[in-house]
Amino acid sequence: MKIIRSTKEMQDFSEAERCRGRRIAFVPTMGYFHGGHLNLMRIGRNRGDCLIISIYVNPTQFAPTEDLEAYPRDFERDRMLAEEVGVDVIFHPDNREMYPEDYQTFVEVEGVTSNLCGISRPHFFRGVTTVCTKLFHIVKPHITIFGKKDFQQYVTIKRMVRDLNMDIEVVGMDTTRESDGLAMSSRNVYLNPEERRSALSLSRALVLAGELYSKGERDAALILEKVRELIAAYSLTEIDYAKICKTATMADAARIDGECVLALAVRVGKTRLIDNRVFGESLEIG
Repeated sequence: MKIIRSTKEMQDFSEAERCRGRRIAFVPTMGYFHGGHLNLMRIGRNRGDCLIISIYVNPTQFAPTEDLEAYPRDFERDRMLAEEVGVDVIFHPDNREMYPEDYQTFVEVEGVTSNLCGISRPHFFRGVTTVCTKLFHIVKPHITIFGKKDFQQYVTIKRMVRDLNMDIEVVGMDTTRESDGLAMSSRNVYLNPEERRSALSLSRALVLAGELYSKGERDAALILEKVRELIAAYSLTEIDYAKICKTATMADAARIDGECVLALAVRVGKTRLIDNRVFGESLEIG
């Protein structure tokens, strides 16, 4: 397994792989791997001849008040896990490689980013779309794999790839969960035992919504009322948002008609967690 830190070396490597007719699969990450990351890599291993991942904690998607410096990092642990899964290359640049002095160019996707995290974290998506565009140009993948736990991010990347005519297939993977239902996240390490118990309110709220939906309920306001009541019943929880949105536009939906997503963002103590459940047909953009 190769570790590449230079953007030029990464571009040269990928170009050589393409010239050999090899299909490149790419998984962008911020590191501190959990089972969800490894499952994304396994999909990439199966879908490509060459599997490349990136480990880069992207500063442009963090606000000054957020946890950039505290974000968990353990490169040696990540390196060993990636090697076990069969990764061919880890692209591990530093900030000088990704954002050289006097950097001035950013990529913004409108519409689908205006709701949910686009309200509570207005800086976030510009950082994500900018760094992903740069990574796509550097790694030159044929296919890239994203988790659907951050469903709005997944929709945004698909929209960006379509709108900018990028020749990349975007594949989404369902959320990987702990045995008790908690969505796997690198930020779960922040939770103390009491917070960990309260964090289960997210997945249990999604189960409740699924039960209501299976019984024929389609009124978004009614479902959201029950979801919010359940989450609020747990200690240490503060709801950032709980909304039902159309998956194609990420706009609020009054009724679950066609494909919709119930998206949650909840602070448990100081840790912000997200989760979601999709109702209706599978997402296809482009």
